[in-house]
Amino acid sequence: MATIRVKQVRSAINRSKTQKRTLEALGFKKLHQVIEHEATPSILGMIASVSHLLEVQK
Repeated sequence: MATIRVKQVRSAINRSKTQKRTLEALGFKKLHQVIEHEATPSILGMIASVSHLLEVQK
């Protein structure tokens, strides 16, 4: 599978608990952190659910 690079560009402050947990599950700890993941359907679904907080890089 292809890898996908994801960067957190917006804060999780004042977001719902599920959105905060999704960011933690993706591995984000800080703002502007870049993380690489395999492009599996589960990862893509998590990215889609918090896409307003993230920036996807190829």
